[in-house]
Amino acid sequence: MSTKLFVGNLSFNTTENDLQDAFAAHGSVVETNLMVDRMSGRPRGFAFVTMGSPEEAQKAIAALNGKELDGRALTVNIARPREERPGGGGGGGRGPRRDYGGGGGGRGRY
Repeated sequence: MSTKLFVGNLSFNTTENDLQDAFAAHGSVVETNLMVDRMSGRPRGFAFVTMGSPEEAQKAIAALNGKELDGRALTVNIARPREERPGGGGGGGRGPRRDYGGGGGGRGRY
């Protein structure tokens, strides 16, 4: 069974091929996925590398965590499932605060 690794603190110059080469020395690399910003198309500084087995993943972590690649010390660990986030885009909703105008404007009671 394959194991997915999180690889952080990547240089913006690091490519998927660089990752493939670095991790292949420690086992079979099933997939490399360099995360890229959707808007700008620039790398986001982290990636996921899927190793062929848990043993190969542990070997890669032991060998590469803290090691330099393109002048940056890598962070390598087992990828955790993405935490569920509330749906919908950002933007602030109206919270319980009442200091935003809105409502009113009528005459007060006398």
